Amino acid sequence: MAETPTAFMVITLVVLLAFFVLDLYSNAKTPHVPSTKECLERIIFFVAMALVFGALVWFFAGSQPAIEFYSGWLTEYSLSIDNLFVFVIIMSNFAVPRELQKYVLSIGITIALVLRGIFILIGSAIIERFTWVFFIFGLFLIITAIKLLRPQSGDEQYHENGFIHLLRKFLRITEDYDGESLRTSKDGVRYWTPMLVVFLTLGTTDLMFAFDSIPAIFGLTKDPFIVFTANVFALLGLQQLYFLLGSLLDKLAYLSYGLAIVLAFIGVKLIMEALHTNSLPFINGGSPLAQVPEIPTWVSLAVIVVAIGGSALVSVMLARRQGQETQA
Repeated sequence: MAETPTAFMVITLVVLLAFFVLDLYSNAKTPHVPSTKECLERIIFFVAMALVFGALVWFFAGSQPAIEFYSGWLTEYSLSIDNLFVFVIIMSNFAVPRELQKYVLSIGITIALVLRGIFILIGSAIIERFTWVFFIFGLFLIITAIKLLRPQSGDEQYHENGFIHLLRKFLRITEDYDGESLRTSKDGVRYWTPMLVVFLTLGTTDLMFAFDSIPAIFGLTKDPFIVFTANVFALLGLQQLYFLLGSLLDKLAYLSYGLAIVLAFIGVKLIMEALHTNSLPFINGGSPLAQVPEIPTWVSLAVIVVAIGGSALVSVMLARRQGQETQA
C-alpha cells in the first residue's frame, strides 16, 4: 500500500475548505428555501465528488485506503441521515424562519466540522497509544445498535443540552429573530438573537452524534486523513438532504434497523481487532489472540451497502404500499 502523498492531502483540505467558504457565502448572500431541483443537483454533485475523491485516493495511495474511505463515507452519510430527525426538531423548537434554515444549517454544520476535527485528532492519538480502547469503542457501538432497535419518538431524541441551558443564564437572548443577525437592539439595550443559540445547538448536538459515528469509522480505518475527509463529504450534503428529505423522514421507518446492523457489525469488528492485537494482561496473559480472524475492509463495505440500502429500500416499498392502501 502506497503512502498518501502530503501534497495530495494538503490540496484536498484546501479544496474542501473552499467548498465550505463558498457555500457559506452563497447562503449568506441569498438566503432562501432551496428547490427540489437545487437540492438534487447539490446532492448529486457532492456524491460525485466523493466518488471521484475515492478514485483519487485509490490512484495515489492504493485500493485499501480507497475502500476504507468509501466504507467510512457511506457509514457517516447514513448516520447523518438519522441525525436529520433531530435537526428537524431543533428547527421547529426554535421556530427558525424557513428561508433562514439553509444558512443556519451551513453555520451549524461548519461548527460541527471543527468540533469533529478536534475529536478525530484526540481519538487518533488515543488509539495510537492505547489499542485496548477498541474494546470500549466496540461495546459502545453494540450498545448504541441495541438502542436503535428500540422505537423512540422524535421528541424523546432531543433535549436542550447543559451548555445551551447554561448559556441562557448568562446572556440576554431575545425571542425574536432579526434576519441573520446574532445581535439586535431593543429600547437601546443590546441582545443576542435566538440565532446564536440555534448555531450552537446544531453544532454541539452534532458533536454528540459524533460519539457514535467517530468510533464507527475508526473501526473501518485508523487513518485520520481518511476519517476526516469521510466526515467532511458526509456533512457537505447534509443540508441539502435536510430540505429534500425533511418531509419524508418518517417514511424511512426501517433505516434505524440498517444502522443498527452496521454499528453492531463494526462494534464486533473492533472487539475482534482488539483481541487480535491484545495487550491487556487479564486476557490471554497479555498476548495477542492470533487465531481471531481479521475482517477484510471489502467485507465491511459490502455489509454497509446491503444493510443501509436494504433498510432504505424496504422503508420506501412499505411506505408506498401503505399509501396505496390508504388511497384504496
